[in-house]
Amino acid sequence: MKQMLSIVLYLVSTTVYSQERSQEDIEREKAFQERAAKLQQDSAKGFGWTHKLVTGVNLTQVSYKDWAPGGQNALAYTLWLNGSSVQNMEKTNWSNSYKFAFGQTRLSDQGLRKTDDEVFFESLLIYKLWTHINPYASATLRTQFGKGFEYPQGAEVPVSKFFDPAYLTQSIGAAYKPIPEMVTRLGIGVREIVTSQFNRYSDDPKTVAVEKVKVNGGIESVTNVEWSFAENMQFKSTLELFAPFNTLDEVTVRSDNTISASVNKYVTVGFNVLLVNDVTASRKTQIKQVLAIGFSYILL
Repeated sequence: MKQMLSIVLYLVSTTVYSQERSQEDIEREKAFQERAAKLQQDSAKGFGWTHKLVTGVNLTQVSYKDWAPGGQNALAYTLWLNGSSVQNMEKTNWSNSYKFAFGQTRLSDQGLRKTDDEVFFESLLIYKLWTHINPYASATLRTQFGKGFEYPQGAEVPVSKFFDPAYLTQSIGAAYKPIPEMVTRLGIGVREIVTSQFNRYSDDPKTVAVEKVKVNGGIESVTNVEWSFAENMQFKSTLELFAPFNTLDEVTVRSDNTISASVNKYVTVGFNVLLVNDVTASRKTQIKQVLAIGFSYILL
C-alpha cells in the first residue's frame, strides 16, 4: 500500500512539475516572440543603429624635364576617413560623426610640408518632442595629428601640434529641421581652447600669467546641409557660429562647403572651400580651397 501511494505521489508531482516547466517554456517563447516582433517593427520604422564609414586618398603629381617655360616638380597626397554612427529611436536620435584627414606635399627640393590635418568628432543627442523643433545636447572636439609650421622667409617655425590647440564645445538648445536636407540648431554652450606649448591660442595678453586653457560661455549656432542635387552629385555645408557672452561682437565663424561628384564606384571629384574667422588664431579671415580627384572605398 505504501509503495502504491509513493508511486501515485511521484506521478502527481512529475505531472505538476511538467506542467510548470511547460508554462515556463510558453512564457519564455512568448517573450522571445514579442522581442523579435518589436525588433522587426523598429527595423521597419527605421529604428536602431546605422553606421557609415568611407576612406580614400587624393593624389596630385606634376613632373618636368627640360621644360622651357619653367616649373617645379610637385607631389601631394591627402588620406582621409569619414564616418558616422546614428541611433534613431522613437523618442531620441543620437548621431556621432567623425572626420580624419592628413595630407602633405613635396614641392621641388623643399621637402615635405603639411597641407591638410584634421581630427574632428561630434556627438549630438536630439529628443523628439515635436515635428520640426526639438531640444538637443551636443559635444564636439577638433584638433590635429601632427606639427604645423609657418615658413617666413624660408625658415621653419612651429605653430601647433597634436592637441595643441584643441577646441572643445558643449552646448544645449533647440534644433530645427524644416526640410530633410537641412537641420539648424541654436543654443548656449561652453567652448574650451586647450594648449600646452603654443599658448597664443588660449593666453589673455591683458594678464601677466600665461593661460594654457581658455574657457568661454556663449551662444552657439550650427547649420548642416546635405543636398543631393543630381544622381551622382552632392553638396554638403556646415556653418558654425560661436559668440562669447563677454565679447559678443567677436563671433567665431567656420564655414565648410564641399561639392562632390562620383565618377564611378571608386573615383570621386571634389571642390572644397573652408572659411575660418577666429581671432584666437588670427585677426585675418582664413580661406582654404581644394580641388581634388581621388579614390574612395566604402567600408561600412
